[in-house]
Amino acid sequence: MSRTVWLRHELSLAHDVPGHPERPARIVALEAEMERHGWFGCERVEAPRATQDSLRAVHPERHIRFIDELCARGGGHVDMDTVAVPATYEAALHAAGGGIALVDALLSGEAATGFSALRPPGHHAEPSRAMGFCFFGNAGIAARHAASAHGVERVLILDWDVHHGNGTNEIFRADPGVLFVSIHESPLYPGTGPASDVGSGDGEGYTVNLPVPGRSGDETFRSLVDHVVLPLIAEWEPQLVLVSAGFDAHALDPLATCRVTEGGYAAMTASLRRACGELGVPMGLLLEGGYSLEALTGSVAALMPVLVADSPPAAAGAVALHPLAEQASRRLAPWWPGLAAAQRGTIRRA
Repeated sequence: MSRTVWLRHELSLAHDVPGHPERPARIVALEAEMERHGWFGCERVEAPRATQDSLRAVHPERHIRFIDELCARGGGHVDMDTVAVPATYEAALHAAGGGIALVDALLSGEAATGFSALRPPGHHAEPSRAMGFCFFGNAGIAARHAASAHGVERVLILDWDVHHGNGTNEIFRADPGVLFVSIHESPLYPGTGPASDVGSGDGEGYTVNLPVPGRSGDETFRSLVDHVVLPLIAEWEPQLVLVSAGFDAHALDPLATCRVTEGGYAAMTASLRRACGELGVPMGLLLEGGYSLEALTGSVAALMPVLVADSPPAAAGAVALHPLAEQASRRLAPWWPGLAAAQRGTIRRA
């Protein structure tokens, strides 16, 4: 049994829009770095093609058909930032299929952790709209597959991409079976994800938006993970944790201004692994953004030893309670009283 699986497919290179920041070189550089480290002992798995039924669990038929037909006609612009080429539809099917195969490996017991490293990304894709470089909601499709194929009732999705995951937010806005948490720079594209957006209907309280100001770094992101996300995991006890893992909050990324480091990504991964380990819950990452090749490869190489470790690493020390984390606990108290209780025991503050 392999503890960690790495999902990939050659078609991730075929979605190629000249001059676009979301480019095949991201995967080429990432796989070269993984090869340099012997893939950290991961089992490499070819990502399957997502089925139409799995896509329809998130997207209406007309949206799927639109992307298919656009690519069949030779491609074109969906919007100013989102451009399809003939191979995009098939590449997007495998990117969604990677998330599905990751979930199958995690929930079958084949692996305890995994990484679906495919493109195009998915977290901006709303049910009826491709946008922000994204065509299908990869993490959303994976979470719905966990429910339909494995009977999972509680999935937590943490989105640490620097841009708000508006697509995932909308897919699960009214769904109490998925707790969606997004840490993102604000103001920034796509302009969604205010702290006041907590979901709606039956899903009220199950959307947790944690906007941070530009130039936020490790101390902010790590505090929000340790003092908001981890208590949510402890209180809700999800059966699966997925991370929409963008690396564009890194200090070197050209599309935002946050200042997260390689060590910050490794530390957030370690915190999540400890929380999942305490509950015996599998954890998987799905690649989203990250447009500096140096930052992308360095960050993934830094977190992989933590992800593949046989047991969750010990805590390196207490993380200071940032005012944004303290504010979030008060704001979310009507739905998550355990947050405030967890923070009452925290002494150090940022």
